[in-house]
Amino acid sequence: MNIIIPMAGMGKRMRPHTLTTPKPLLPIAGKPIVQRLVEDIAKVCNDTIENVAFIIAPHFGKEVEENLKAIAASLGATGHICYQEEALGTAHAVYCAKEVLNGNVIVGFADTLFRADFTIDPNNDGVIWVKQVDDPSAFGVVKLDNDNGITDFIEKPEEFVSDLAIIGIYYFKDGARLKKEIEYLLDNDIRDKGEYQLTNALENMKNQGLKFVPGKVIEWMDCGNKNATVHTNQRVLANITDEQLVSASVQTNNAEIIEPCYIGENVEITDSKIGPYVSIGSNTVVKNSVINNSIIQCDTVIENANFENSMIGNSVVYDGKANQLSISDFSTVKMD
Repeated sequence: MNIIIPMAGMGKRMRPHTLTTPKPLLPIAGKPIVQRLVEDIAKVCNDTIENVAFIIAPHFGKEVEENLKAIAASLGATGHICYQEEALGTAHAVYCAKEVLNGNVIVGFADTLFRADFTIDPNNDGVIWVKQVDDPSAFGVVKLDNDNGITDFIEKPEEFVSDLAIIGIYYFKDGARLKKEIEYLLDNDIRDKGEYQLTNALENMKNQGLKFVPGKVIEWMDCGNKNATVHTNQRVLANITDEQLVSASVQTNNAEIIEPCYIGENVEITDSKIGPYVSIGSNTVVKNSVINNSIIQCDTVIENANFENSMIGNSVVYDGKANQLSISDFSTVKMD
């Protein structure tokens, strides 16, 4: 099995946090979003993962590239770095990893996490992960026949045709066939809403007799903006059963930790109440504070704070009171 992770987007809705860190590398319960996505995919693919290709922007840098290769290696796979220099649509993004578009392939766009209770049947031509949504106009959607087969792929329908939204994760039995269909779109400049859309390639494959079925997920967790990411952190913490969430090196003094929380290495918590649903990165210090439902990254100092639904970056110094915060890396905020 090969996995392709398109993640070259600018992450504008997550600013200011994405000014210094690509969105897929922001932490959820102590791990980068993209790492949790790849691990979730590994749980449902029921096969050995040979290659993981990450499609990134060239400016992400060598440190990011090495981190991504390490994520692939943690699954026993070879990591590949592929570049997308211009955002030309979902099909174009996938094609940037054409070197691993062969055999069994899973494509997962790195701004979403999911929970599912099924494993892939490799005999299917393709599986498209979907979730019922209230407003399908912002998504690609699928229509089903009476046998639970997908009959149509529609990109961001202006009129209601289905409420089964494609969440951005796909399985293909024949990656080379998908590559051929994307090449057809690119060679003939076939665009939808100005971009090369993966749904157009899927529609062509379906019209040629390939059968696609839906993979319905229990929960679809978005990481598109600050509020959604904090909520996803909450949901992931609530469902983790196989990870040690509080490091043995955490130092507490007159502190209460209300689980579930993720507390990283060498964190110091004094005269504070933390949780539930808080993630704190390594080497962070928290004093005289009450914090719940928030993400705090590494090497940060928080004092005299009382907040929730907040996201604090790396190497931040914060001293003061606020209800909700969104502070990026290397910031200092002190309130009288």
